[in-house]
Amino acid sequence: MKFLLSAVAACALLGASAASAEPLRVVATMPILADMTRNVAGDRANVTSLVGETGDPHVFRPAPRDAQSIAEADLLVVNGLQLEGWIDRLKDSSGYEGPVVVATANVEPIPADSDGHDAHSDEHAHEHEAHADEHEHDADEHGHEEHAEHAHEAEAHADHAEDHGHHHGAFDPHAWHSLENGALYAAVIADGLISLDPEGADIYRANLARYVARMEALHEEIAATFAQVPDRNRLIVTNHDAFAYFGRDYGLRFEAPVGLSTDAEPSATDMARIITEIRADGVKAVFLEAGSDPRLSRQIAAETDARIGGTLYAGTLSGPDGPASSYLAMMAHNAQTIAAEIGPHS
Repeated sequence: MKFLLSAVAACALLGASAASAEPLRVVATMPILADMTRNVAGDRANVTSLVGETGDPHVFRPAPRDAQSIAEADLLVVNGLQLEGWIDRLKDSSGYEGPVVVATANVEPIPADSDGHDAHSDEHAHEHEAHADEHEHDADEHGHEEHAEHAHEAEAHADHAEDHGHHHGAFDPHAWHSLENGALYAAVIADGLISLDPEGADIYRANLARYVARMEALHEEIAATFAQVPDRNRLIVTNHDAFAYFGRDYGLRFEAPVGLSTDAEPSATDMARIITEIRADGVKAVFLEAGSDPRLSRQIAAETDARIGGTLYAGTLSGPDGPASSYLAMMAHNAQTIAAEIGPHS
C-alpha cells in the first residue's frame, strides 16, 4: 500500500466532522485535475475546468469568461512545473486572491533534459539562438538591413514561444503520467479542500483513500503487463515528449520529434534522429496523440517499417463516451494501447 501511505502522509491531518455545507466552487486548469478533484471532493464541491474536456493545456487560449470563473472560485487547482504558461496572467486579470493548490507540490519531477528527450528543446533553442546570432553578425559586418530583420524575427519567435508557454521550466510538467504521482496530486488536492472546508475532512480523506487504492491497483496491473515486454520492444515513439514519467515507472523509453509542448515544431535533426533510432532498434509502432497533428507520426511511420500503433492521451481526456473519460481510464487506455503493440505476443 505504498501509494496510500504516501498520500495519507502528504494529506494534512486536520480536525473533521461530516456536517453538510454549501458546495465549494473549485476551478482546475485542465480536465485531468478536475477529474481528480471531483473524485476527492465528491458532492462537497462543484468543479469546473478551464481547458475543455478534450482540450490541450499547451495551446489553451483563455477567454474573458475564464477570468470570471476564477474570480468566482473558492479554490484554484493548477498542475505547476510551468505547464500552464498562461495561468499567472489569467489569475492576475481575474483579481483572484484565494488559495491555489499546486498539484505537483510533492512529486519528484524529472529534469527536462535527464534522458535526452528534451535535447530537442535545448537543441532547437540553440538553433534559434545561433540563427539570431548569425544574422546579427552578418548585419553588423555587412550592414544588411535584411539580415537584421531576420535576426529580429528569430528573437520575436523566441518571445512568442515564451508568451505561449512553449518553454517549460527545468522539469517535465507531465507528472500525472505516473500513478504514484497521481496519488500525490490527489493528496495535495485533498489538503487544499480540507483547509477550506475542515468540516468535510473525514469525507475528503475517505474519498482520497478509495481513489488512491484504485490508482495502486491499476499501477500493479500495468506493471505486471509491462514486466513481460522484451527489452527489444521497449522503445516507444510518440508525437511529443509527454510520457517520461510513464516510462520511468514501467521501464520504457519514449522518444518524440517534438519537445515538451505540442505547440513546438520539430527540427530536421530531431526527425532524422528519430527515424535512425526506429530503423536501428526495429521499433514496431509509432503512436498518435489525441488532439495533436497526426502528420508527424504518419510521416515517421511512412519513412520506416513502423506502423501506426493507436492513439494515446497525453494532456487531455476523451469526453464521456471515449476510452479516456477519466484520469484512471486514460492511464489504463494508454497502457493497453502500448502493450497491444509491444507486448510479448505482438
